[in-house]
Amino acid sequence: MKGNIIPEVLNHFNAYQKGTKLVGISGEVELPELKSITDTIEGSGVMGEIEDPVTGQFESMKIKIPFATLYESIFSICSTTKPADLTLRGSMQCMDPTTGTTDYYPVKVVVRGKATTINTGKMVKGKKMEAEVELEVFYLKITVNNKSVLELDKLNFKYVLNGTDMLAKIRRQI
Repeated sequence: MKGNIIPEVLNHFNAYQKGTKLVGISGEVELPELKSITDTIEGSGVMGEIEDPVTGQFESMKIKIPFATLYESIFSICSTTKPADLTLRGSMQCMDPTTGTTDYYPVKVVVRGKATTINTGKMVKGKKMEAEVELEVFYLKITVNNKSVLELDKLNFKYVLNGTDMLAKIRRQI
C-alpha cells in the first residue's frame, strides 16, 4: 500500500481473549471513548473560559462486547479479579484514489480491563439473546497498518501518541 489511500470499511474482524478466539461475538463491538479530564482556565488575560485537557489524564473508559447468545466465551472475560486481555484484529478495506484499486491494511486493538457489567440478555424463542459484557479499560493500544498510533496504560503512567511519549517530561520531573 503506497501513498494516499481512501479508507472505506472494516472488511472483517475477529476477537481474541489471551490468544483464543472468542466465539459468539455479534458483529459490533463498541470501542472505548477517550475523554480527557479537563480543568477550566479563566481570569486575567483570558477572554472567558477555556476547558484545557490535563495531559495523560482520562475519564473512565469502557468497552462493550456483545454476544449473540450465551456461550462459554462470554464468561471467559467476566472476572473482576483477573483482567480480560482482548485483541481485536481487523482488516480495513481501502482504495487507491489514483487507480481505483482495492487493498487492505491491518487494524489491531488491544484492551485490558475488568468486567463491570454482565448483561445475560433475554430469552425469546427463535431470536438472539443479545448478551453483553462491559469492561472498565485500563490499557488500550491501537495499531493501524502495523504502526502503533496510540498506547495508553493507566496503571503504568504510559501515554504514547503517534510514537511520541506524551508523559516523558512529566515522569522525569516527578
